[in-house]
Amino acid sequence: MSLPAIFLPVAEAEYRDAVDYYNGEVVGLGEDFCEEVIAALRRITDFPEAWQKLSVRTRRCRLNRFPYGLVYRIQTDCILVLAVMHLRREPNYWEPRG
Repeated sequence: MSLPAIFLPVAEAEYRDAVDYYNGEVVGLGEDFCEEVIAALRRITDFPEAWQKLSVRTRRCRLNRFPYGLVYRIQTDCILVLAVMHLRREPNYWEPRG
């Protein structure tokens, strides 16, 4: 049984900002981004320990088509998404969250 994924409010805001950005660039691109995030969440919840460790308690799953990764922590009852991180910007900005 896979764990549910829960976003920190700041991570949810990052997600929405990215969707808005891509929707502003090309019609439908924000929807494509959403689908990529959903696919990554599915991979994470099915195999939470399969992705790259960023620290003792955090991991990152990269999106396939977009330069983003989901930074998360495995909790006893859920996957806690700490950041929807653009991979080409400030790599460690999320650390105070985790």
